[in-house]
Parts: sequence; C-alpha cells; structure tokens
Amino acid sequence: MNRNTIIGLVLIFGIFIAYSYFMSPSQEQMLAQRKKADSIYLVNQLKRESEIKAIARDRALEAARQKEQLVASGQNFDSLTILRMSMRAELGPFANAAVGKDTFYTIENDLLKIRISSLGGKISSVEVKNYLTWDKKPLFLVQKDSLQFGFSFFSNNRIINTGKLYFQPFWPDAKEAGKPALRVTGKDSVSFGMRLFVAASDSAFDPEKYIEYIYTIRGDEYMLGYRIRFVNMTDVVDPATKFLVLNWNENLSRQERSLSQERMNTTVYYKILDDEVDYLSESKDEEKVMKNERLKWVSFKQQFFSTTLIADDFFTDPGLRVATLPGPRSYLKSMSAELAIPFVPSEKKDISLSVYYGPNKFYGLKKYHLDMEKIIPLGWGFFLMAWINIYAVIPVFTFLGNFGWNYGIIILILTILLKIVLFPIAYKTYKSSAKMRVLKPEMDELSKKFPKKEDAMKKQQATMDLYKKAGVNPMAGCIPLLLQMPILIAMFRFFPSSIELRQQAFLWAHDLSSYDSIWTFPGGFSIPYYGDHVSLFALLMTISSILYTKINDQMMGTTQQQMPGMKTMMYLMPLMFLFWFNDYSSGLSYYYLLANLLTFAQIYVIRATIDEKKLHAQIEANRKKPVKKSGFQKRLEDMAKQRGYPVKK
Repeated sequence: MNRNTIIGLVLIFGIFIAYSYFMSPSQEQMLAQRKKADSIYLVNQLKRESEIKAIARDRALEAARQKEQLVASGQNFDSLTILRMSMRAELGPFANAAVGKDTFYTIENDLLKIRISSLGGKISSVEVKNYLTWDKKPLFLVQKDSLQFGFSFFSNNRIINTGKLYFQPFWPDAKEAGKPALRVTGKDSVSFGMRLFVAASDSAFDPEKYIEYIYTIRGDEYMLGYRIRFVNMTDVVDPATKFLVLNWNENLSRQERSLSQERMNTTVYYKILDDEVDYLSESKDEEKVMKNERLKWVSFKQQFFSTTLIADDFFTDPGLRVATLPGPRSYLKSMSAELAIPFVPSEKKDISLSVYYGPNKFYGLKKYHLDMEKIIPLGWGFFLMAWINIYAVIPVFTFLGNFGWNYGIIILILTILLKIVLFPIAYKTYKSSAKMRVLKPEMDELSKKFPKKEDAMKKQQATMDLYKKAGVNPMAGCIPLLLQMPILIAMFRFFPSSIELRQQAFLWAHDLSSYDSIWTFPGGFSIPYYGDHVSLFALLMTISSILYTKINDQMMGTTQQQMPGMKTMMYLMPLMFLFWFNDYSSGLSYYYLLANLLTFAQIYVIRATIDEKKLHAQIEANRKKPVKKSGFQKRLEDMAKQRGYPVKK
C-alpha cells in the first residue's frame, strides 16, 4: 500500500465523517423536533380530554335532570331502577352495569392466590404464596386499593371504561359452577370468567351481548392466561373503533428491608416488538410517550418480583410513566401504562393476553422465550459482564443451590472456584511486580541521573530501554488486573439482583440480599451518605481492602513513587466503598471480603514459589541477549530505510 493509496483512503474516510457530521441534525434540532412532536401530541391529548370532560358534564346534567323527572313523576320505581335510568344518559347501553355489589372470587394454584373483583372484572389482589415480605407478612404483588385497570372504548358517542362497571361471574367448566373459590394443582388448569352485559331494559341485561374476561391458570405456573371476548357487540361498540385503550395504574408495595435499594431497582420495563428490552429511569421520575411504537410486553418491575402484561400480538402507541411516591414508606413507586390494543368490531372478537406474577428468577423467566429475563440487571449493557453472569456465575450458583446448602457456604465455594480460574492471572501479576522490585535499585539510579523535570522524557526513554533489555513488560501487571475487572463488576450486578439470596441468613446477616446491621443509631440519627446503621460485612470488606492496598503498594512501590497521587487515591477508594456498601447487599460485601482474604492467601503461596534471586539472575541473562525486535517495529524500520531516514540500532 503506497502513500497515494493511504492518502486516498484517509480522504474518503474524512469525507464520510464530514458528511455524517454536517448532514445529521444537531442535538438542538433533534430536541426541537422531539418537543414539537410532544407538543402536538399534548395538544391533541388535551383537546381529547376537554371533549371527554364536556361530554361527561353534559351527560351528568342530563342524568340529574332525568332523575328529578322520575322522582317528580310519582311513579313507583325502586331506588335501584331510578339510579340505572339516570345513568343511561352517561353510560347508554352499559347503564345497568353501573350499579352492583363488589363481590370477590378466588382462583388459586400451588404458587399464586388470585382474587378477582366483580367491579371491573379485574384482578384485585395477587398473593405470591411461597414468599414473605421483609417483615414476614404475606407478599402481595397486587392489592385492591392500589390498582386501577380497565379498557376504554367509544359506544354511541360515549367513552366507556370497563374498570368502573360491574361484571357477572360465570364458570366455563360446568362442574365448577357456583364455586366462589377454585383451586388447581400440578399440571392441571382451571378457568374462571367475568361478563359485562349490555342492558336490554332499565332492569334487565341482554344475555346475548356482553364483554367477557376468561382467566386460566395452571397448577405449577406463575403465568396467567387472560382472554377478552366481545360477543355480538357490533351495534354497541363504535364501528370506527380501531383500538381499545388499556389503562393500567398501580402503586407498588414495599417488599424488601432496604427501601432505598428497592426503589433504585423498581421501574417500568418494556420489550419493543422484534427488538430490544428497554426501561424507564430507576433513579428519577420519567414519562415516555412512544407514538407508532409496538411493544410485546410491559412489566412493572420491582427488585425481586414483577408483574408483566404480555400481548399475543402487540400493544401500540404506549404511554409509560414511573414516579416515586412521597407519602408512606409502605409504597415504592407509582406506575402507569396506557396501551392501545388493535381492535376491529365483529360478531365475535377475541384478544389474547397473558400476565406474569412472580419472582425475577433468571431460568424461570427465560423459559418463556420473551426476553423477560432481561429485567434482571446482569450487566446487559456490556456483553462480557452479561456472559460471565449467564454462562458462569448463574449455572454454578444454581447447581450448588440445588444441594440445599447455606448460601453463605455457596458464596464461599463460588469465590474459591473463581480464584482458582483466575490463579494464572494472579501469578503473572505477582511475578511482574517481583521483576519491578528487582529493578528498583536501577530505577532509583535513573531518578538520580535525571532529577530535573525537563529531563522527564529522557528518564522515561531510559526506563523503557531498561525494561526492554531486562525483558520486563511494565503492562504485565496492569493487563491481568484489567481482565479481572469484568468479573468484579459482574459480581457487583449479580448479588443485589439474585432472588436466591433473598431472606437467606448467614452468620449475623439475616438477609444476604439486603444490608446486615450490628448496630442502629439511636433516635433516628443518620449519617449523610452512610445511613442509620453499621454493616459489619461492609466494615470488614473495607478493612480487608485497605490491607490489600497496603500489600499491593509494597509490591508495586516503584509505580507508586512515580505517581504519588495514585497512592492517596488507592487508600481513599475503600473508604468510599464503605459509604456505598453500608446499605447494599451483605452478600456482595461478604463476597468481596472473601475475595480479599483469598487474595492474601494466594500472595503468600505465590511468594513462596518465586525466588527473587533467581529472577534477578534471569533478568541479567536477558539483558545480555540481543533485543529481539517485534515484527511491527521491523516493518517500520524497513520503511524508514527505504525513505533514507536514519535508523537507531
């Protein structure tokens, strides 16, 4: 490749870069476009809401007028009939369903206990049976007072919201008819239904026209089948209807000991159809409207549990929101999802959905092949961290967990296995530091030879020549440490998100997924950025990290002399971790403590196997050998010779 070819390629590359830079919209332009789109949507939304409020106001006035006329007429109507007749102006064919009694029905399997309300025909509570909250109470993913769920559509110029209407129960299996509670075990399944009937008169329903919800559950599944059917509703639902609007709002209840950590792991996740999984901010309130976007599922995700609504086809035009609740500490965040479901009115129209209520277990979510396991934060943003967790840590952790051992012992075994795998890297790191120590006297001589700042470049060149002649690679100690970083970060992501550690006790820690506390400050006192308690595992981890830093400083003394500011930073980092880890997973602090202790053991074993006198002799022998040039360096020198430049031998 000659010079002209190189210049041509550089020019072409530069043209591409310039074209991309000048032709792509600036951040200001993109922000303006986004604001314009959002403002148009907001204007349309406000206009729509204004129209809806005006219609509702007119309907309410008409209903009040009709009620006054009925009472004034003196006819012998009972109060229920009067109420239904007055609601006809507001709800039209669904007026009769506006009045009723909120009755509850239960379907239950080995894992879940689900309560269904006649008001809205919706699920009003879900208990996850094999788990408890941090304070040992039954764990409810859904509670009646914190949930709003219903479909909206147009009917005769009225907006109907199913969440405010009363449904009637029915049993698809005649053998179960009339039972208020159904239970199923093993591989069997059971179904239960609710129907919203259209009014045939002021006091009767039309049995041939209704909206039907059918809930189906198997004995050994956290997944619930949810089918919606419209039967003979073509003259009731607006014929121009193209979408049903699902309104799902919920205040999520606290489940874990550390409120701050659980809130930091609670948000809305969603799967874009045939694309990646994404989520709203975990650290701040956020609202996102995605016009013309299609989603496969939406999940209200907590630290260890989630409620996920899954479409057989897709949801479209989603509006998602997450907000931290400022009120009682019993709630985490407020979640909201407004989803459009494609709909074409017909004599019989079925919409199939599924709902997952359960734990965020990797293999339990992965078996559905919907990418639901990606709601577990395993380092998906960096493939290497995700691979370490998926193909190494989780399989080993799961395998050892199947033996029923205490998870403190399992973490110990996992740490030992990782240290065995990383032992060659640790050996190479220590050997490199030993070589640096052997060369330290000569490095000190170079410092005396070049004491002035303006001689720094000469000193650096002389140092590199010394390393080269001695056969020492100064990066050999750094590269192994860099290779270990993905594993350390992968563990940082794995332990706080591992539901297997939840409420697992070890030594003084009552819950390895949360912080351990040996002392709580009295009177509600709290240290900023530290907390109101003392975590012993975090404290021991910090002490061991400081000791490791000191030992490492002794091994790498030459480097620390060259970069004195780095020494201070290395001692400050463990103290910073103390503040960070005090409220974090005690299992993670325990792992880092074990990792440090095992590193100490490795250092003493390796030190016993390396004879620094022999190492010094080997370095001296290397210095007497001619320096072997790399292929790249040789090619550079050949090119320089061709152009007549002097080459240093």
